[in-house]
Amino acid sequence: MQPDPEFMIKLVQARMPFGQYEGRYLTDLPVHYLEWFSRQGFPAGVLGNQLSTMYEIKTNGLQSILRPIIQEHRNSGR
Repeated sequence: MQPDPEFMIKLVQARMPFGQYEGRYLTDLPVHYLEWFSRQGFPAGVLGNQLSTMYEIKTNGLQSILRPIIQEHRNSGR
């Protein structure tokens, strides 16, 4: 199953809107913070989907799939 390209672009551009890591890119959140959300429950909606995706990516060692997307789309704002 291939990830939705538009979702992945928005994922690398998204920033944490609240809390201890407010303003940080979701891709830069520490694993322990994502693990905490996994235990407590991810927020509803798009943010929750993005955080749970980052949790899966980071806990499975798949960060390398994000590098080309970050390089191409992080500053473009598309």
